[in-house]
Amino acid sequence: MNKKDSQFQPKHIFLILVIVCVLLLILSSVSSRINSRVRSTINTVLMPMQNGMNKIGGFISDKAEEISELKDVRDRNEDLEDELAYLRMEVAKYQLQEKELDSYKELLDMKDEYPDYPTIGAHIIGENSTNWNKTVLIDRGANDGISVNMNVIAQGGLVGIVTAVYSNSATVRTIIDHDCMVGGMSVISGDSCIVRGDLEIYEEGMLILEKMEKDADIYDDYKIVTDNKSSLYLPGILIGYAKNITGDSNSLTKSGYLTPVVDFSHLDSVLVITQLKENGEY
Repeated sequence: MNKKDSQFQPKHIFLILVIVCVLLLILSSVSSRINSRVRSTINTVLMPMQNGMNKIGGFISDKAEEISELKDVRDRNEDLEDELAYLRMEVAKYQLQEKELDSYKELLDMKDEYPDYPTIGAHIIGENSTNWNKTVLIDRGANDGISVNMNVIAQGGLVGIVTAVYSNSATVRTIIDHDCMVGGMSVISGDSCIVRGDLEIYEEGMLILEKMEKDADIYDDYKIVTDNKSSLYLPGILIGYAKNITGDSNSLTKSGYLTPVVDFSHLDSVLVITQLKENGEY
């Protein structure tokens, strides 16, 4: 007999199962006592197996339910994260719109402060700072009617003057630039002075105020505006407020500092005055 012939065939297994079933039927019909013993034996053997299977089935069912719940939680978390990202984007958009509205309102308020001057609004799109120079780039240029020497204002005061113009942009030299000098005067007395830029001094929030006669009616907290003598700057534009005014060593003049009204660290929108100064001394 070869190895293949010695192996059980499916028909052999079927025959054995039939025989077992017949024997069980016979035993169940012989006597209730034998039947009871058989059932007891079967229960003794099968019940632990059944309990074990029930526990395994219950465990698998619980784990399947936990996995399903975990998947639902993960799906909900992903949905919430997507919704949160969308809401953050919407909040950022509304904040930007609110900031733009505030800028436009500020520009409109400045128009009311300087009603005699024609103006055009612009946004700052870049800046160039060195140890001595401070310029900004605005998004208005020759195509918008901007030209060199136009005055620029923001936050209610003087920012600087246009020094270079391109098709759709322009460079503005700020009054805190080291090379910038602006003729000023006291609103109260009309006495004259010079406001000179200095980036090192501006780190302390001030500009230099100089060339005031010793008897000039200019003292601390006096409002200083552009005067009538300048060849570049239109008159009456607020520059800032006098500070720490003291007599000079020559006993002929006095000097001090000026706190500019414009915060040059937080410039966003400006107004360009499209009217040019026709004549003046400087």
